[in-house]
Amino acid sequence: MANELTKILVCDDDADIAAAVSIYLRAEGYEVLCASNGREALEICEREQLSLLILDIMMPEMDGIAALTALRGDAESPNCNLPVILLTAKGEDADKVLGLNLGADDYVAKPFHP
Repeated sequence: MANELTKILVCDDDADIAAAVSIYLRAEGYEVLCASNGREALEICEREQLSLLILDIMMPEMDGIAALTALRGDAESPNCNLPVILLTAKGEDADKVLGLNLGADDYVAKPFHP
């Protein structure tokens, strides 16, 4: 079961995707929190001790790129170095390069195999 990673935040505006990812992670022993947009994800990051953020790019209110930029830009935040995996339908190489250059630790295109 889960060793070092204990609490993971899944942020995706597609409830079915968030539920599917959550099911896989919980089956591996992780505690999973969910958010439906970047602003909500940042609020959760401020109040929770997270081990990983799985973040969609295209979302309403605040997209994943803006949330990632805010997270990485706040050096005072204990979560500024939180590992982030972008999980998105934007699968072009330029999108991957942008996400990784902004501080994402990995980039997974949808559809994905768990």
